[in-house]
Amino acid sequence: MEKIKIGNLKLKNRFLLAPMLEPNDIAFRLLCKKAGCALTYTGMTNALSQQRLFLDDKPALQLFGNSSKGIKSFMRKHDDEVALWDFNLGCPSKMSEKLCHGVFMHNDLVEIEKIFRVMRESTKKPCTVKLRISKNAVKIAKLAEECGFDAVGIHPRTQKQGYSGEVDYDFALKLKVAINVPVIYSGNVGLDNYKKILRDFDFVMIGREAIGNPGIFSELLGRDNKVSFKDYLKLAKKYKLFFRQIKYQGMNFTKGDDKAKEMRRGLVGAKGIGDVEKVFL
Repeated sequence: MEKIKIGNLKLKNRFLLAPMLEPNDIAFRLLCKKAGCALTYTGMTNALSQQRLFLDDKPALQLFGNSSKGIKSFMRKHDDEVALWDFNLGCPSKMSEKLCHGVFMHNDLVEIEKIFRVMRESTKKPCTVKLRISKNAVKIAKLAEECGFDAVGIHPRTQKQGYSGEVDYDFALKLKVAINVPVIYSGNVGLDNYKKILRDFDFVMIGREAIGNPGIFSELLGRDNKVSFKDYLKLAKKYKLFFRQIKYQGMNFTKGDDKAKEMRRGLVGAKGIGDVEKVFL
């Protein structure tokens, strides 16, 4: 039987939930795991942040920033609660540009190496990095391998493309052959193409296809393990998630429903959780 591993972390399959800032709250991540996802990722988290973290799904925790400041103490504080540590060098947002992190940090190889080495020294858990296309992306992937990282993720679009336009699959293949650690492919993965991608790469990340549809992991695995917004709401109440987050996820879960427009109108006017529940009766 094939052993599926990232570093010393054993996984049940090769399907991962991509790190997404807004959708990946604890309730959503738990539903993805219930549906069969092998490993969930948090959204971007700064090591200097004081926000409360819910890590009951034992996720991969994705760090971001433009220096190693605070990383060692943060990782040691939360190391027992996570399965893996990831560093974001792929975010193309205006916020990332303003603060010089994500893909905008690709030219600062000295600081990137410092961050990689601090991360590697701070844990025995696997460490990974998430990249997107740049002139230095392959160089950074090699640097991650040199620093003892256990896998590299690639979203083969440029910063200017953001999340639109065609992915450059050939670039991802080029990166794959340049390093000797597993490569996690991200970008437009769905039911129509995942088999091909898994022939070329070690793992796939499901991102936008999972938004409002955590059950996609069941479909990918050929299982009949349905999850619904009612399941999400039960968990959201347990973790006392903000009402605006619940409404946001409610909007996502209307995707593909025959009554989607009517449901969204109801959600726009919702003033409390009871109103949201009525929309999904």
